[in-house]
Amino acid sequence: MGGKLAPVVAKTRNAVRKNLPEFGPLVVALSGGADSLALAAAVAFEAPRRGLQAHAVVVDHQLQPDSARVARTAAQQASGMGLISEVQAVEVTYSGKGIEADARRARYAALADYCAKIGATALFTGHTKNDQTEQVLLGLVRGSGTRALSGIAPERGIIKRPFLSVTRAETEAACLAQGLSYWSDPHNEDPRYTRVRVRQTVLPVFARELGSGVIAGLARSAQLAREDADALDLFAAKVLDALQQHDHFVQGGQDTPTVVPIRTLESEPRAIAKRVLRQLLIDAGAEEVTFKHTEEVMALLENWHGQQMLQLPGVRVWRQGKRLFMLRVLQSAAQ
Repeated sequence: MGGKLAPVVAKTRNAVRKNLPEFGPLVVALSGGADSLALAAAVAFEAPRRGLQAHAVVVDHQLQPDSARVARTAAQQASGMGLISEVQAVEVTYSGKGIEADARRARYAALADYCAKIGATALFTGHTKNDQTEQVLLGLVRGSGTRALSGIAPERGIIKRPFLSVTRAETEAACLAQGLSYWSDPHNEDPRYTRVRVRQTVLPVFARELGSGVIAGLARSAQLAREDADALDLFAAKVLDALQQHDHFVQGGQDTPTVVPIRTLESEPRAIAKRVLRQLLIDAGAEEVTFKHTEEVMALLENWHGQQMLQLPGVRVWRQGKRLFMLRVLQSAAQ
């Protein structure tokens, strides 16, 4: 790996350098795929130069016959780079929401436990610009709001995703330039998964018909949507705080409803009012708040004509005069 540094390798290192915490230790979530392996290599290069201890955790979901070998190989490569590596085998519990979601939940639980055990200040994941693009397209198709269209957050808590500015092709090239052998997950080629169909079928059509800048353009749209969503959430938080200080606002309890004076919301832009109502529903005990749920509650504000009480998951909502009432519903009472 001597000679001139490959530009793609420099790009991965620069992305990591910009996201290093002030102190460690830090953890890389490593699967053995090109994205996380290139990330591990960049961390292995940059972290020691900041005096940071770096770990690599390979989560074995045990969903494929050779998963233990793949995990062991990835951990060995990480150790060879100088990272403290460990394999964590997990049992994936099926919830009916899809194997991808179930595996993700098990993976992040294992990573969170490891981070807590060593007192990690950062957890790096290998999400790329391609992942961001796929997420935005899925959000568009599902009719999601601004927050969902903002895609994958660059940072959430201790989780950092420095490669959202790097493409999947670049991580593969970075691995090859450094002599790293990456694993190709067969699940990433299985058309039964929606995300795979977006990757294999939808995006190529977009690129062919609209030009090669589609990935960069959608990623840029995600960034703009995130900035807008952050601003709207900030405004909504201020409105919610003012509402909760109102003389006629009552915070509900186990058996008493939350009482919301409507006048304070009627003059707010719809995007703000919906965000405030969503948070109030969650605080009141709602187990799930969908677009449909929020629209139904908004109708009590905007188009009131004596509608019956709304039965939402975990909470009942009704209106009396200029007040909204939200009452937590215990599971036994709802059945």
